[in-house]
Amino acid sequence: MDFPFLDIVFFAMLAIFLGLRLRNVLGRRTGLEKRRPDPFKPAEPAPQQSADNVLRLPERDRKALESLSQDADTPLARGIAAIHRADRSFDEAGFVGGARGAFEMIVTAFAKGDAKTLRPLLADGVFDNFKRAIDDRSARDETLETTLVGVNAAEMVDADLEGSTAKVTIRFVSEQVNVTKAADGKVVDGDPNTVVTITDLWTFARDVRSSDPNWALVETRAP
Repeated sequence: MDFPFLDIVFFAMLAIFLGLRLRNVLGRRTGLEKRRPDPFKPAEPAPQQSADNVLRLPERDRKALESLSQDADTPLARGIAAIHRADRSFDEAGFVGGARGAFEMIVTAFAKGDAKTLRPLLADGVFDNFKRAIDDRSARDETLETTLVGVNAAEMVDADLEGSTAKVTIRFVSEQVNVTKAADGKVVDGDPNTVVTITDLWTFARDVRSSDPNWALVETRAP
């Protein structure tokens, strides 16, 4: 009657011995081990980047701003400092990025004859000039097709504070294809196969005492 009991004790001791050997060979799970990838598990979506309103500047424009910040003894730097003293929210990089976006919107809207989009972006005098050109084009039954290939540079070249009015001038260098067509589709100006490099000087202004944070285009000219 004692043999079955001895057998149970023997196998129990053998199981404990084998368990200790396996733990020594395989190691303990610490919770830090990497799990094997499950090929049947759907891929997890990539984490979304936090949304912001920051416009990333091209390397050329960023370096131009860095160079500007290093030289404070220039009319431009003094003008920027004066604007910043009057408006603490003014940021050079943010302004240039916003101006670049405004440039693209204005060029595109003007070509389409979209006065509604242009109105809040332009000062009264500039809007009147743009609207007159759009109306003249429409009276001739012509259309303007503009392809903005790219903006190669957007550089702040002048800044000033006149009373409570801040003015900043940006030099834009862009590549465009501009073609004016008659009602029958015939090209009357420009070449659809030619990309032209255009340099513009655009001046934006804002009353720093106003609660309206938006800037408006007050002047356009060629260098």
